[in-house]
Amino acid sequence: MKSMTRIASALGMAALLTLGYVGTASAGDGSGSSGKPPAGEGSGEGSSGSGSIGAQVQYKTNFKGTKGASQIAPSEGPWKPPLCWTQPKFTAKQYKEEQKKTAPIDPNTGKALPGWNDGKDFHEGDKGAWWYRTYAVSQLKSGSVAPGDMEKCTTIKGVQWVEEGDAPQDAISPLALAGLAYAETKLPAPPVTVRPAADNQIVNLPTHVKFDAPLDRVWVTARFNHLGVDLAATTVATPVALRVDAGTEFADPKTCDYDLTKTKSGYQVDTSRAGCNIAFKKSSGDGSYPLQAQVSWKVTWTDSADPDGPARQPALPDGLSTFEQDVTVKEVQSVNR
Repeated sequence: MKSMTRIASALGMAALLTLGYVGTASAGDGSGSSGKPPAGEGSGEGSSGSGSIGAQVQYKTNFKGTKGASQIAPSEGPWKPPLCWTQPKFTAKQYKEEQKKTAPIDPNTGKALPGWNDGKDFHEGDKGAWWYRTYAVSQLKSGSVAPGDMEKCTTIKGVQWVEEGDAPQDAISPLALAGLAYAETKLPAPPVTVRPAADNQIVNLPTHVKFDAPLDRVWVTARFNHLGVDLAATTVATPVALRVDAGTEFADPKTCDYDLTKTKSGYQVDTSRAGCNIAFKKSSGDGSYPLQAQVSWKVTWTDSADPDGPARQPALPDGLSTFEQDVTVKEVQSVNR
């Protein structure tokens, strides 16, 4: 099985590099004689089909989401997790039972007609499993899948028998699981507090920024464990920097960037002594300015369920989370005597 994992990882890496973010990644297999992608609903977990034996990708996360949390946004433009792969679904006996369900029925007995399995090799008695082409259903439902990506999936066999210890091309891999975990990642909105208060900003007075509470890492583990194939990958997002944008040209500077500081309870920022702080140069009048705070997250992945395991390559795209708030800027008039 170790050899299967190594081979699957290498093959999955090649597959992932040719693909690219659409959304969460539940999965369904391309079972059926046509091998066409499934049209059913995703479950939120990675289900590999509608049969009674459902091999699944299971997800576990340390961040359940809070108010303002959002799907991770890749920092360098669109990116997608893998669209398709192959994974084990049935033993030889289970596969035969599934095939029997589609056999012609004798209307008198209600049973499969004799000879329905003539000439068919179900590999009973052999060591191995039947593998199915599997799709990320949420991507199919998004309507954003390019025809070229779908065409690549047709090179994967819809159903195939795989001997124990072997790994077919485009097998599910830790890298593919890391891509699925990335697509499941939600990030908290930057917990920003500004001073002076957002409804009482003052012209020419520097705007200081601090987090209400430290930010922590966010990790998601995706695991596949079925018929002797036990693989896992964990995607880890670590907050590293904050950018503040005044939301108006009437500010100097208009933007400021800050590195986050790691503390015992998480990652924090306090710009009260920083060399860069936004200062509004004009009152917002009867309106307001949309001040934006954006946190950059460094994303790494491990080929296990341990978020503290060694980081693997190739790197996944860094992520962003954003919070926007309206600030009212006033001009204070002074009187000289």
